[in-house]
Amino acid sequence: MAVFAARWAATPVRPIGIDDVTAYLTAALAPAPDGTMAAVDIGAPPMTFLDMLRQTARVMNLRRLILPAPFSGSCLSSLWLALMTPVPYRMAAAFVKSLQSESRNQIIDCAGTCFPGIRPASFPHAVRQAIHEAENDLVLSRWCDSGASALGDIDVRCHAEASILRDRRAHSLAGTAPERVFASLLGIGGENGWLASMFLWRLRGWLDKAVGGCGLNRGRRHATELRIGDALDFWRVVDLVPNKRLLLQAEMRLPGKAWLEFDLQQDTLVQTAHFVPHGLPGRLYWYAVFPFHNLIFPKLCRAIVARAESGRFPPPPKPESSDSRALSAGQSDRRIREEHTTPFN
Repeated sequence: MAVFAARWAATPVRPIGIDDVTAYLTAALAPAPDGTMAAVDIGAPPMTFLDMLRQTARVMNLRRLILPAPFSGSCLSSLWLALMTPVPYRMAAAFVKSLQSESRNQIIDCAGTCFPGIRPASFPHAVRQAIHEAENDLVLSRWCDSGASALGDIDVRCHAEASILRDRRAHSLAGTAPERVFASLLGIGGENGWLASMFLWRLRGWLDKAVGGCGLNRGRRHATELRIGDALDFWRVVDLVPNKRLLLQAEMRLPGKAWLEFDLQQDTLVQTAHFVPHGLPGRLYWYAVFPFHNLIFPKLCRAIVARAESGRFPPPPKPESSDSRALSAGQSDRRIREEHTTPFN
């Protein structure tokens, strides 16, 4: 597979892993022995972005032919990155601009002198560590929120080497008690149905079965209760905070990883679809199903709240005893850690 690189990809930069940044910041909290203050440049030895691409490809066992791009302007480069990756234009533009300036040490070996105990990890090691964390303990932090993309309702947020696509919807509780809305939320799926656009849900289940997935056949364990580890049609419950949050992980056949999150925020029900695409097929899948999100998700939010308002849904189940709840949570958490990616925080 060929990859195009503009001329700015040959600019020397100084990459550094987040763990090394944390180590420097922690060490900087201690006062200097001589009481002086200094600006310290941190980073690994200089390398070009082109070298970073090549080393990343080697770590991931990918074969990539890197060709010079027919353009090198910052605007065209930013548009190209925004088109070919999930990164939004503003983040791409800031990235390209940063690579147009060469990184140099302003004070020779200042970091080594001030922090002799810290040796930044090599770039391949940092890449391997980032991939390991993404595959085994995916924690999506909000500090790198990039804002809305060109599609409006989709956000792109970054973590390690992955780009996360999001489709967020919000619906007012209209004065309905959050406890009732959460009880209504716990009743979605299985024999209770998905409250809106059931034909599309069934169609997605049939398509999943056709490619070897589980489809909607698994249903749910209990009509009104959910707990961590429960299967829910082609989802699995990976996080549940009573009257606050429900996180479902997709177990359908997908070119990526997907989650569906429901979060009660004050007087609003926020529903977010998260998707980590696997390459170009994953991104094409996301953009292909996004129009169906517009048909399904707003109706689902409204239906959950409407059912809570109507009072036609049973009250939330009685809480378990502390001992049985601790045992159940411990068993479920162990199974989740063994079989699933850690949910978002």
